[in-house]
Amino acid sequence: MKREKKIIGRTDKADFPLLELLAIDTKIDTGAYTSSIHCVDIKEIDQTLQCSFLDATHPEYNGKKFTFKNYDITAVKGSTGKVEMCFAIKTQIKIFDKTHPIILNLSPHEDVCFPIHIGRKFLSGKFLVDPQLENQSHNQKL
Repeated sequence: MKREKKIIGRTDKADFPLLELLAIDTKIDTGAYTSSIHCVDIKEIDQTLQCSFLDATHPEYNGKKFTFKNYDITAVKGSTGKVEMCFAIKTQIKIFDKTHPIILNLSPHEDVCFPIHIGRKFLSGKFLVDPQLENQSHNQKL
């Protein structure tokens, strides 16, 4: 039996329960294969990954420090075609009142407007994207 796909807009707000981040602005990025979280001060020290979450619109989370013992290093091809090595974490995203596993690459790029980008790898099989819509999951909560 095929599961019905939810319609999601070009942006939304999502919760990341394991990271204790709530109502975080997300860009639904069909141009990206992988998903990413905007972080700074990304360091690997004694087999532990440390970073700080960057989101100026959420003062309670902006600069929040994270430490991860379980992480991977992956090769990611950027929009320019250049391949970069980056850290990736496994966590959970809650959207449309359902919790899903997700892999987030830690992105140190300064020029992003959204702290989280959700890529095709996560979206595939679960969602249809309508670029004319926004905040479909978040609006269901209200």
